[in-house]
Amino acid sequence: MHKKAINTIRKRTVLKRKYHDPLIEPDQIFLDAKNLPEFDTQQFEGQLEQPISRGSMLGVGIVFLLIVVLFTSRLWNLQIAHSATYLKMSKNNSLNSEPIFSARGTISDRNGVPLAWNDTATEQYPWGKRTYIAEPGFSHVLGYVGYPAKDKAGNYWQTEIIGRDGAEKKFNDALSGNNGSTIVERDIAGKVQGGNIVNPPVAGENLTLAIDSRLQTKLQQFLASATHAEQFRSASGIVMDIYTGEIIALTNVPEYDSNIMSSGSDRATIAGYLQNKNTPLMDRAVSGLFTPGSDVKPYIGLEALQEGVIDQWTKIESNNSISIPNPYFPDKPSVFRDYYANNGWVDIRHALEVSSNIYFMEIAGGYKNQKGIGIDNVQKAWLRFGITQKTGVDLPLENTGTIPGPEWKAQKFPGEVWRLGDTYNTSIGQYGVQVTPIQMARAVAGIATRGTLVVPHILKGEPVVETKITDVDDVHYTAIQEGMRLAAIHGTTPDVTPVPFTLATKSGTAQVGPGGKNVNSWMTGFFPYEHPHYAFVIMLENGPAPAIGTAHRVTRQFLGWVGTNAPEYGE
Repeated sequence: MHKKAINTIRKRTVLKRKYHDPLIEPDQIFLDAKNLPEFDTQQFEGQLEQPISRGSMLGVGIVFLLIVVLFTSRLWNLQIAHSATYLKMSKNNSLNSEPIFSARGTISDRNGVPLAWNDTATEQYPWGKRTYIAEPGFSHVLGYVGYPAKDKAGNYWQTEIIGRDGAEKKFNDALSGNNGSTIVERDIAGKVQGGNIVNPPVAGENLTLAIDSRLQTKLQQFLASATHAEQFRSASGIVMDIYTGEIIALTNVPEYDSNIMSSGSDRATIAGYLQNKNTPLMDRAVSGLFTPGSDVKPYIGLEALQEGVIDQWTKIESNNSISIPNPYFPDKPSVFRDYYANNGWVDIRHALEVSSNIYFMEIAGGYKNQKGIGIDNVQKAWLRFGITQKTGVDLPLENTGTIPGPEWKAQKFPGEVWRLGDTYNTSIGQYGVQVTPIQMARAVAGIATRGTLVVPHILKGEPVVETKITDVDDVHYTAIQEGMRLAAIHGTTPDVTPVPFTLATKSGTAQVGPGGKNVNSWMTGFFPYEHPHYAFVIMLENGPAPAIGTAHRVTRQFLGWVGTNAPEYGE
């Protein structure tokens, strides 16, 4: 029966397929898996499937055909029919990454007075126009900046504000911060169509300098007035805390305008700066090299005391001149003169008081029965206090200097030997001696502190970096300080302008120029004398010989003003 039933089903199925009979026979209704145990249900055996109709297939085909036609038409429209139009649009609509300029940090003086800031009201400077204090005296301390720049297509090829001189250059990384960036879409007219900030900018740090803007301005004014009136080429002045190294004032004559240098628009003025033979762009206080004259005598005196060639009571006759044999002309001895004749017999204190050339020549090079320390110890005396060495000041382009000696002379004048007269001239700060004003400020501070040298700095609150001089006995400092006090009271430095606090000073007059007809006029010192706190240097370069006392007068004028208007510095 089972085989018969199967055959019956097969026949009816064939007939159904042949004649497309839509009816299902009763025996098909009751046929299930129990009647067909040999079907593998996991392989879908015994299941009935109805084929997809031709109408459905035709409908799907038509839809796909329409899609292809639509895309082909659009592609033809973009790439062929209107290709030129869309190409032009694509070229003139750009999606670029553009900088968001960070706010450059401001610079203030020790009392919070703004010295450099950003003017955000000018559309020409989306980063904020760098603006500097209008008072004179600040250019070499503050410096100037270079702005971001675009190419002809309007794209920034320089996106940073870059410090070019002074604090702007030295602390550029801190002041700059970090630019941000944004993605900007612009149309053919350059108008922004949209954009998103990718990275926000980070503002630069605000800096406080140790500079007191009141002292800075007045020092520059006094120097500028004296330079013009007495026909000096240039001038420089420094006031420094002897314990911390903080620079309270540092200025030069001539100087430049930081606002003009930063904007770059006044090309005629900038060209004038570059062509000026007095080089107003140079920071003379740290980069200028000058013959110091008698400013270096205190250090020779200390060395002579320490070496034992004199004691503090040793007296040497200082009258007019001394003579030594001339190796080239035996019948014409070499004569070394003093600035002031008939000083009489002087010890170390009074030699500093009257600035006796004879005294310091003899203790440096020796004369008759007086032993000298020799040129090697002359060099040692100055190097001990950092003279002709970099101080480490936080300003750009610090220079070194020169102490003449046998090796130096052999290089400068081949075949020439070092002679006693060379030692004499070197010991009084002449011949080839070259120093910077900042070196002399640190050195005289070392006298005031009795052997502590600090690193000068314009940034307020910096850690103190100091070096102790350990090979000079303390008692010797007393003799030198007392000699400098005598010079301030009634020696070579008094002037008519009163100073309301006590000074210790050492003047310097150096012969310069063709034939030594011009002079550098110097004044170094510290105050108050009883409990020193500040060192100072005043230097005027290359003026007429009759103006040798100019540095004295500027010192008295400036410190007189300080005593009246900023008396805290004299306490």
